[in-house]
Amino acid sequence: MRTEDTAIRRGKMSRVFHRLRESLQIQLLAWVLLTLFGAICINLYLSFRSADITADLVTDHTLLASARVIAEAVHVDAGGTVAVDIPPAALEMFDTGYGDRVFYQVVTAWGSLVTGFPGMPQPKIEQTGEDGNFRGDPVRMVMLNHPVVGLPNDGDISVTVAVTRNGQHAMRRSLWLSDFTKQLVLVLLAGLVTIIGLQRGLAPVLRLRDAVRDRGRDRLDPLRPDMVQSELRPLVHALNDHMERVQNQMAAQRRFVSNAAHQLRTPLALISTQASVAAREADSGRRDEALQALRGSTRQVTRLASQLLTLSRAEHGARRPRNDRIDLSAIARQILESHAEEALRRNLDLGLEAEEPVFVEGDGTMLREMLVNLVDNALRYTQSGGTVTASISKQDDVAILAVEDNGPGIPEAERGQVFERFYRIMGTEQEGSGLGLAIVREVVDSAGGSVELDEAAGGGLRVTIRLPAA
Repeated sequence: MRTEDTAIRRGKMSRVFHRLRESLQIQLLAWVLLTLFGAICINLYLSFRSADITADLVTDHTLLASARVIAEAVHVDAGGTVAVDIPPAALEMFDTGYGDRVFYQVVTAWGSLVTGFPGMPQPKIEQTGEDGNFRGDPVRMVMLNHPVVGLPNDGDISVTVAVTRNGQHAMRRSLWLSDFTKQLVLVLLAGLVTIIGLQRGLAPVLRLRDAVRDRGRDRLDPLRPDMVQSELRPLVHALNDHMERVQNQMAAQRRFVSNAAHQLRTPLALISTQASVAAREADSGRRDEALQALRGSTRQVTRLASQLLTLSRAEHGARRPRNDRIDLSAIARQILESHAEEALRRNLDLGLEAEEPVFVEGDGTMLREMLVNLVDNALRYTQSGGTVTASISKQDDVAILAVEDNGPGIPEAERGQVFERFYRIMGTEQEGSGLGLAIVREVVDSAGGSVELDEAAGGGLRVTIRLPAA
């Protein structure tokens, strides 16, 4: 049971830490507080050093004042002996309540001890505080040389005063704790202000989140950029652009489904009618005629379904981008060979003019479908005895693919519309779905190329495609 309870508690703590790591507010607060704590640690160290220097300075001034008081009490009596009566004030100034002991020593210029504690260490520099040890205690000491009237040539006496460091350490600790308290209050205030600022600053982000989350599935109208701060407005614009693209894609899909349903309805109804006629027909000749028409309608529906599938695969984002290295001349030769039988049957001159080789990079399957649709359209709309020619060439870093026929062509006013899905020119007798050139446009756009429609030399149509050469 204890093991299970421990595992449960660890799991809960892990989930809590995971949520904390994912919280932008907590991350920002952590970085702010981390910066503040780093700055405060440096400041506290500097404060400690400053408190130490201040405590030394105050102690040194007290020691020097005590040494002066003692030195001014030194005199020469009538017998020429150096004497001194230690003023109580010289020692009482160290009575700070921390149990410090005071040591002093008065020595003549010739080294005779006048009064005080023998064996005291002597500072190296006059009137400058130094640390030392005396009788096993750490002390702070100051030495003062002072002239005495009555000595030969007004000779000097040396006064050394030392005090244990209890009061000095207490002073340093008091100064540092005072700074620490102030810094801690500043950190708490800064943290509180930071939390309030983060809550107020992130409030527009939360409103944006709620605005996006509370929308219905079909609601894609733009969000207001002024609902967030200026730094976040590019995010709102990006969301609006994304929703606009999604809206356009949804509209295109709806149009596509509607047009596909419309295009499929007629041949499917025709197939149903032809099947019914064939089933009722007793005459074998008429039944064979109805079955032949049924096979033709079936081929038409099959081709339409195949083109719909190709178009959906050619749309941008419909499949993972491929980066094949394709020889346009090779695939053009293969495609024209596969259409050679149809060309012979309809008495069409199908030719290829190609440099060897011409490489491009892109989706090999889609590029092949593009060329199949171009050749198929050219053969479909060219009258018997006509000519269809595909040419492959390269200029600088551009591969050029052209398919030219001497069929009826496309009026210039309609050349921009024939790339739309299911668009067919009025009066066209040939069967078709109006998807061939739409597929070509999608493939060319995905490959980063361009497509142009022009009048061929023989009065038909010339389709020119330019793609980046590999």
